[in-house]
Amino acid sequence: MPYESNPIWTFAALILAACAGPPGPAGANGIDGKDARTGAVRLLDERIRGWTDTARSRLNGLIAEKGRASADYDPKNRPVAAFDWDNTVFKNDMGDATFYWMVRHDKILQPPAKDWSASNANLTAAARAALNAACDGAGAPGSPLATSSNTACADEIFAIYDSAKTRAGADAFNHPVTLTQNQAYLWLAQLGAGYPMGELREFARAAYDENAYAPAGSTQTVGTTSGVTAWGRIYDQMNDLIGALHANGFDVWIVSASPQWVVEPVAEHVGVDADHVVGIRTVFASGKATSALQGCGGVADGPDAPITFENGKRCWINKVVFHMPDGPAQLLPNPDLNQRQVFAAGDSDTDIAFVKDATTLKLTLNRNKTELMCNAYANAGGKWVVQPMLIGPKSQKTSGYACSTAKDAAGNPIVDENGQPIPDQADSVFTLGQ
Repeated sequence: MPYESNPIWTFAALILAACAGPPGPAGANGIDGKDARTGAVRLLDERIRGWTDTARSRLNGLIAEKGRASADYDPKNRPVAAFDWDNTVFKNDMGDATFYWMVRHDKILQPPAKDWSASNANLTAAARAALNAACDGAGAPGSPLATSSNTACADEIFAIYDSAKTRAGADAFNHPVTLTQNQAYLWLAQLGAGYPMGELREFARAAYDENAYAPAGSTQTVGTTSGVTAWGRIYDQMNDLIGALHANGFDVWIVSASPQWVVEPVAEHVGVDADHVVGIRTVFASGKATSALQGCGGVADGPDAPITFENGKRCWINKVVFHMPDGPAQLLPNPDLNQRQVFAAGDSDTDIAFVKDATTLKLTLNRNKTELMCNAYANAGGKWVVQPMLIGPKSQKTSGYACSTAKDAAGNPIVDENGQPIPDQADSVFTLGQ
């Protein structure tokens, strides 16, 4: 696939390719057909730098072992590869980018009767009062709020989304984070209520275009908050990996804690169609989005349904990708290993459940997230591989990870996929190409 997904880096990538000399053995560079060494249709493009040697080797091994070249390959039951989106395939956060764009372009609608609990049932009384005080005069019920000019309203909405607190510092959500929900994340999906899917997708496309073509490091002002991130890039390395997996017959999915309507149009840039995207899904009625969540894990449609967050990502993979019957078992690792993804890639603790569930290879981008990195460095079964961030890698966490005392989002001690405690871990993979 061409590199149009990373417009600022395209020229540099082409120059690098021109300087790389002649290609390696047939197919090894991802272009010339079947690889003579492994039989794979194509491997990772050797001209695209940034992978560690270990990551490149393990990923090429996955492609050869599970793709079309494998004697066990079954085209009727293709091996599944599942990727998180934000900061895994895409540098920075498309959900955030779309939220900022909506605030700046007056796309958030005043709730019915100016009752903000209609947008999220878990907003606290303090948050509802703060939103009413700031936004009552910014638009009539059902009409767009004038957040581009009414900075008080924009600032209150921004504070609640960004920090889960009001501008005055009060908690904005009841039960803000659980193992299946993050109220700030799902509020963005709920703020799309009142729009048809097609229009919501256009919001995301507009936000993507702004960010993808902005110089790296660009910032913007939202309300009166300056210095807000205003750029993003699809990683060339992930674009190439997804292309190689597709070429070798893998069934590739994006599973994101951004809204469905945010990720569908941007996943097209890496060749993943909308029907292979699983994001936060709200109920549509009469052709328009509502604030109700679609159900999973035996939880009916409504405010308490699991979203694609932590154990909720597992739930939605089991439901949508593997068609597991509805019920509480969707929230648990599938005991049938043939009904799990062979590969998963993530960068955050919110990805931990679905990455743990991968049966062959678990790729972790190092963003210094404790639960994920403890598991990755503990490397149960030898199936984990750590890769530094592909743009702007994090510095080494010199203190390491206190895995033995760390807790998950529910306050439980963190454990590996076998339920075993994890000893403290050093941070050892943090430089590109090491």
